[in-house]
Amino acid sequence: MKAIFAFVAALAFAVAGPLLAPDFRGYRPHDFPVPQLNAPIQPARYAFAIWGVIYVWLVVSTGFGLLRRHSAEDWDAHRWPLIAALVIGTPWLTVATLSPLLATIMIFVMLVCALVALEKSPVLDPWLARAPIALFAGWLTAAAFVSLSLIGSGYKIIYGQIGWAYFGMLGALIFAVVGCRMRPDAPLYPVGVAWGLLGIAVNNWNDRWGIVAVALLSVLWLLAYALRGWRRHEMEPFHG
Repeated sequence: MKAIFAFVAALAFAVAGPLLAPDFRGYRPHDFPVPQLNAPIQPARYAFAIWGVIYVWLVVSTGFGLLRRHSAEDWDAHRWPLIAALVIGTPWLTVATLSPLLATIMIFVMLVCALVALEKSPVLDPWLARAPIALFAGWLTAAAFVSLSLIGSGYKIIYGQIGWAYFGMLGALIFAVVGCRMRPDAPLYPVGVAWGLLGIAVNNWNDRWGIVAVALLSVLWLLAYALRGWRRHEMEPFHG
């Protein structure tokens, strides 16, 4: 039953969210008491295309798990936390258009659930289990700290936009390093975080060079973790 629930949750996550909010590319500037016009923490719009890869890969992963690994013990442990992340994520885009504050709370809960799923994911079938969850958790790490930074600057808590941009990037980097050490054989986790930070660098190019420098240095650091993960924990081939 868990395998069925996981597959249905992945389908709902991939279909319902984009269907209800097809044009979502981040919070609207005037959703905050202090409008977030051209917020430096916001990734470039192209970065959100990673969702398409995540949606398809999670559906393929859970579909394979249902058809071929429904009774495999090593596939069992990660399903409940993954289901929780997907169930919370299904209405997330809609909530984000209505309440960035609630959406921020939700995305951090999603992130924790996704990381638990990643930690419990099987060693075998890495491209069909660990890899899609790792990419999902990586992007959620970047997105969660982007959301938190927008809330902080949008509600004028201590820092302005620039201060919260630095806080968000460094927060995502520190959180990602902890995640990498928790599951060093999941190189796509730091890749997912790096993709979000690279989007921030692109969005600030020719404008805020300090933010660009921090974002790019963070990307290089995360890619070093990814490379180390690939070398020391080589992903095993598909086991039919």
